[in-house]
Amino acid sequence: MISLYRSIMDSNRNPLRDLPRQQSFQIMVVLSLMWTSIFCMMAGAWLWYGELIALHLLFALGLAFTGATFHTAQKLSTYRDFPKSDGTARYDDVWGG
Repeated sequence: MISLYRSIMDSNRNPLRDLPRQQSFQIMVVLSLMWTSIFCMMAGAWLWYGELIALHLLFALGLAFTGATFHTAQKLSTYRDFPKSDGTARYDDVWGG
């Protein structure tokens, strides 16, 4: 269970690790807001007739969105993946970032 938690929440292990820190943080904030909304709607759905369908649908959509985000991040290439041909540093690479 701990390794599963770390594979999602640890910024050095999850698929967003190859992105710049700021972009990774922004994506994780959006995902946390999404999951908070999903669990709040799930808790509120108990007052509604179709709660089981709604709960499972919200959870499945959240898993699909998170999986798609992580899958896309693994394929994403940044400017660092394509260094300049003359060997000069680019932007924040000057500071060893």
